[in-house]
Amino acid sequence: MASSKEQVVDGPKDFGGSSDMAELKHRYKVSIRGLDAWFGTKQALKNVSYDVKENSVTAIIGPSGCGKTTLIRCLNRMHEMTPGATAKGQVFLDNSDMYDRKVDPVVIKRRIGMVFQKPNPFPTMTVYDNVAAGLKLNGIKDKNLVDEIVRESLEGSALWEEVKNELDEPGISLSGGQQQRLCIARALAMQPEVLLMDEPTSALDPIATSKIEELINELKKDLTIIIVTHNMQQAARIADSTAFMYLGELVEHGPTKQIFENPQKELTERYISGKFG
Repeated sequence: MASSKEQVVDGPKDFGGSSDMAELKHRYKVSIRGLDAWFGTKQALKNVSYDVKENSVTAIIGPSGCGKTTLIRCLNRMHEMTPGATAKGQVFLDNSDMYDRKVDPVVIKRRIGMVFQKPNPFPTMTVYDNVAAGLKLNGIKDKNLVDEIVRESLEGSALWEEVKNELDEPGISLSGGQQQRLCIARALAMQPEVLLMDEPTSALDPIATSKIEELINELKKDLTIIIVTHNMQQAARIADSTAFMYLGELVEHGPTKQIFENPQKELTERYISGKFG
């Protein structure tokens, strides 16, 4: 995993010159600049700019249809996999622009992993093979190495002790919360630097949700995590910073405590206080 970098205050700035951009690359793990996205002719994101600190949890909140999921799908170029979907702008991961045509999308997906709303283990695969699938697709054939990474990934997702004697059982035989942690282990096996999570606990019960939240807190020691959530209490519990989106625009962002206790925009205050949403 990448080492921690200097921590600075949140807030997008205008970066025009190369020296400014070099400074940006050293300050943040992910930096989004002028990101627009469309589904056909319908614009889903409008000029989004945002910085994400390394080894932090960023929550993206906002009402349904505001662009939260589209935003994180743009970060690892999954958005463009939808027929008719397009995007333009800049997304820097350290010193690499993910929208540079020279950057291989396969490499992007290795560096920026993703966990989806509903647990989606491969139904015909065992617990072991679910975690090992990406490794084998990427040509890793050393059985001992695969074994080691599978175990480390299951340990990293706080699942090893629960499944170590069930590695040959179908992944779908696990409980819903275990299946979601299995999907997290599958993402961790590729050793990503950033983990995107799209409503990862919305289909889970409170106990499973609590385990995932504890896991997120542990994972940020080694990863940068960006999570979409409709649950504002969850954002308040786990996020270091929070971004509020509305109608495809980034309305406000900052430290989570400030967003929830002293929002600077009236629209943010109205959403946080439950006046709409």
